[in-house]
Amino acid sequence: MTKPGDTGFSERRQTALEAKRRLLEKFKAAPKPDDPEMIAKRAEREALAAARAERQKLREQEKREKAERQDAEAKAAAEAAAAAEAEARAEDEAKRAQTEEEKKAERDRRYAARKARKR
Repeated sequence: MTKPGDTGFSERRQTALEAKRRLLEKFKAAPKPDDPEMIAKRAEREALAAARAERQKLREQEKREKAERQDAEAKAAAEAAAAAEAEARAEDEAKRAQTEEEKKAERDRRYAARKARKR
């Protein structure tokens, strides 16, 4: 049983051949690689690719320079912190030594006073 609008085998075959013929004509009409228009487009694409590569190199160089600056800043900050810590440690040692000297002087004074009372 056939439906209205069904096409027969020969019609379907003819339609397929016509589609193939149109597709082949389309490809034949396409510009060839040695066409001046295609050469100009290729040159333009190559120029864009070269510019893109140059921008990428610049970005990478900027990233490296930024990383180097950050490393230098971190190193300087670490050195400053180490110097501050060493200075603080030296101050603590000086205070501790002064406190110990004061304690020793007080102890010696008490000892001398005790000796003086015994005499």
